[in-house]
Formats: sequence, structure tokens, C-alpha cells
Amino acid sequence: MQICVLSRNGKLYSTRRLLEAGKERGHDIRRIDYLRCHMNITTMRPKIYLGDEEIAGVDAIIPRIGATHTFYGTAVVRQFEMMGTYPANESVAISRSRDKLRSLQLLARKGIGLPVTAFAHDTKATGHLIKLCGGAPIVIKLLEGTQGVGVVLAETQKAAESVIEAFRGLEANILAQEFIAEAGGSDIRCFVVGDKVVAAMKRQGAEGEFRSNLHRGGSSTVVKITPEERSTAVRAARVMGLNIAGVDLLRSNHGPVVMEVNSSPGLEGIEEATGKDVAGKIIEFLEKNAKAGATRTRGKG
Repeated sequence: MQICVLSRNGKLYSTRRLLEAGKERGHDIRRIDYLRCHMNITTMRPKIYLGDEEIAGVDAIIPRIGATHTFYGTAVVRQFEMMGTYPANESVAISRSRDKLRSLQLLARKGIGLPVTAFAHDTKATGHLIKLCGGAPIVIKLLEGTQGVGVVLAETQKAAESVIEAFRGLEANILAQEFIAEAGGSDIRCFVVGDKVVAAMKRQGAEGEFRSNLHRGGSSTVVKITPEERSTAVRAARVMGLNIAGVDLLRSNHGPVVMEVNSSPGLEGIEEATGKDVAGKIIEFLEKNAKAGATRTRGKG
């Protein structure tokens, strides 16, 4: 099978592991920098080029689209879909997961457990926004933030009002969420491939840090998840339309709640913590499912 990993950096652990896993299983696999691709958008015969080279005959792609290049990256994925190439994650699903507000609305509609979340534009609604989340402390998030950047814990009413007003002054879109104190600064990353959680780890924030992201100095350990947590992770990925997803859960007093569904979850932390060949699971998924024109949207979305 001919597979392309759409990734900007060939030195990244996740990219290297996917290439290694593909080669180990006997596939013709290569990395393509999606920002260097250009497209011929023409009726009936869509094409993709890398420089002067036409990229053709690709059976499957594994999109590793960075958050700062979602628009162009998903356009490239969509072009491959139009050409009949099978994507590990479809363009529509990637775009859906990158929109935090849309993601939460879709998950809520399907009955997935979430922290109480509020959203407003009018600065006069700030007080009511905080009240909806159960009062301080609350978590305030930039909609465009990633890896814990743009996430603030406001411990008092005044602090929450000041942070919200500051973000509003910058014309930034924000979410306010209840603070799940019982999580103790930790979360659980469930790595979903297809309809299964293939690995799970607990991420613990550094001392004095409520964010558990590994990029922010957090640590990871293998964890045994409950059937309810497993079901929640799989359902959340399915709602997003993602075949490959990192679903971040918090253990709250009222059961597991979903913080985020990531369409390009990193492999380094999860493989090191669990010792599992997650990259191999992704390649195995493609072997079973990659068929020409088998995408649900076929580039229509």
C-alpha cells in the first residue's frame, strides 16, 4: 500500500514512528510537507503536486495537520479525498475538532459528559457567565489556544472578571468552564483508533500547575480506565467523525467529562508511558479500512 504522512517536520517523534511502522509492515510510505503542496482544482481530474512532481496513486494518507495551518492543511486533505485517497482522518472531522465551541456543542447534543461551559460576546454578560459555571474558581480558555496556551485558572470572582475583560479587549473569543477541583491537576488521554481505545495514560501537571499538558512540564503514567471512560472516549471520537483521536478526560464527581478531542494526538508520550506500538495500530487500521473512495464525505464538506 502507498501511504503518505502529511507532516511539516520529519524529525518529530510522531512522524518518525509512523514512517517506521509503515515500513516495518511492508508499505511504501513517505512524508509530505502539506504546505509545499499545491493543487489543481479542476472538474473530474483533481491533482496534487509537490513542486513539479504529481502525487498520484496514493492509497491512504495520515494527516498530521498543525493547529496554525488547519485551513490549508484540511484543503490538501480534501483534495486527496476528491482523488479517492483514504484519509486516516477526514478533512471535515479535523476542521470540526479544531473548533472548540463547535466540538463541545456537538458532544453535548449527543449526551457526552462535559464540564459546565459558558460562551458569550457581550462584556455585560461577564457576571452571569461566571455564575453559569458555578462561580470562581473557573477556567477561561482562548478558542484558538493549543497545548495549554491561552488557558487561565481564575481563582476569584474579581480575577475572572479581569481576565475575561482583558481577553475581550483583545477581541478574542473565549470559553468559561467550571473548574473540576477533584481531578487534582490531572487528566486522562485516551488514544482512540477506529472504535477502540488502544492506549491510555494519566497526565499529571507539574507542582502548582493545573494544566496537565506534557509540553508544560507534566508527567505521564500508564492508567487503567473504567468501562465508562472507555465508552466515553470512543463515543466522543465518533461524534467528531475521527478515526484517530486523542480524547482528554477528567475524572469528576459525576463521572468522566471530556475536555478536548484532538485530531493529531502525539505518539511520544503515550508510547513511552504505555509501551504500546500505537503507530503500528494506526497502520493496521489503514490496512483494514483503506479503500478508494471510502471516505464518508468524499471531499464534499
